[in-house]
Amino acid sequence: MAPSTVEHVNITVSDPEKTANLLCTLFDWHIRWFGDAKNGGTTYHVGSDDTYLAVYAENDTEKPAYDTYHSRGGLNHIGVVVDDLDAVEARVRAAGFATHSHADYEPGRRFYFDDSDGVEFEVVSYQMDGT
Repeated sequence: MAPSTVEHVNITVSDPEKTANLLCTLFDWHIRWFGDAKNGGTTYHVGSDDTYLAVYAENDTEKPAYDTYHSRGGLNHIGVVVDDLDAVEARVRAAGFATHSHADYEPGRRFYFDDSDGVEFEVVSYQMDGT
């Protein structure tokens, strides 16, 4: 029996179209689907042909975000594997986001950034020294 895989993760954002377009720019993803969703909201499915993030917003966009690291069941960060960490970091910075928590570790390199909704992304490459 093959191991199970994660198909998608669904997160709430303030503007799903804006977030989906940003993720396409940063990670070379594509929008797989978008449309009406629960509670009169809108969802965009953005990612690869095999996996994606569902970015969702309901009509009430004024609800405050909460600190996920202190909330049981909270989403702490989303990890994305890339081939060229430096190129993706340049895209992240060009999009206006600060990067932090850089680390080289066995077997890869990584950095983090927070998007405009406070969603933290870990970007990692397992290709060391350009190999």
